[in-house]
Amino acid sequence: MTFGARMLKTGIAVTLALYISIWLNLSSPVMAAVAAIFAMQPSIYRSWRYFLDQLQTNTLGAVLALLAGQVFSNEPIAVGLVCILVIMICLKLKMGDTIGLTLVTVIAVMEASGQWQFALTRFSLSLIGIVSAFLINILLFPPKPKQQFIGQIQNTFDRMSLLMRTAISDEIKENVFRDKKRELEDAIKSLSSKYQLFEEEQKKMKRASFSQTRLLVVYKQMLNALRKGREVLDAVEEHYFQSDREAGTDRIFDEQLERLIKFHEHILLKFEEKLKPNCLEASQLDQENTAFIQGVLSLAIEEPEGRLRLSIVGATMYDYGYQLERLNRLVEHYHKTDDDESGFWASWIKK
Repeated sequence: MTFGARMLKTGIAVTLALYISIWLNLSSPVMAAVAAIFAMQPSIYRSWRYFLDQLQTNTLGAVLALLAGQVFSNEPIAVGLVCILVIMICLKLKMGDTIGLTLVTVIAVMEASGQWQFALTRFSLSLIGIVSAFLINILLFPPKPKQQFIGQIQNTFDRMSLLMRTAISDEIKENVFRDKKRELEDAIKSLSSKYQLFEEEQKKMKRASFSQTRLLVVYKQMLNALRKGREVLDAVEEHYFQSDREAGTDRIFDEQLERLIKFHEHILLKFEEKLKPNCLEASQLDQENTAFIQGVLSLAIEEPEGRLRLSIVGATMYDYGYQLERLNRLVEHYHKTDDDESGFWASWIKK
């Protein structure tokens, strides 16, 4: 785990919440610190959404806890029943993320046994922690999912490129291959989370412009291409080496993988506008991809299971190439500014 901005901001939010609580002379300021920890979110949209949701559920939980405290005092069974009721209400309101902190507020308020002044202090501490985290999150190193996504795309591709180029040649040690592949899977999962954050901010925080919507489409296809590449590695690991192969088969598959990963690399460079115009010919890959899958299907392998296994690997590689062609088309159109492009993007946005 690497030290990141979110860790730093969490610590600063906790410090701010404690200082505000002490400055206001509120007892038990630790509750404000706990609220600040819960309220730190990975994006500005989620911070705002969490702030609004917590404001509602904490208010509701504090009111229920205050009423229950006046009737049942702070009996353990009463505290448990109120917690169950609050959980049900939060889930009904589709605010499940707020349950943890809301229950902390409920328990703290019921500890007061119906004393509304003490309960108000506990509720205020929760709000101080939530507001502190929200302010720190938007003012200090605000989350930038777009920049993070771009950086991770290249890092994830580099991981996959190494595995692709050594998968068939079997040059890399098996334990190293497994570790690197696990890292690749984790990186793709992290990318999926980053994309969701970016998508939320563009679609829910503000009205997304046409250029931003186009960028979302490109990013989504970049993620799809990486997922397909990982599926190729899965297929090679599960089927390729378990099949009986004739001489020259390894070379055919290895060369095709090299073409695919090189094409993928060129597309990313084209997106960053680092390539010369017209230096990348997608039609050539399309022909090579078709010729490859036809060659796989015509391999003279007597064993039916071996033919089937190689066909599975070949089909997965063909699908990876197909997704790369789609990505290449999107990148080419992304850098065009013609008004006629709106029709092209409209069809992709609906997908």
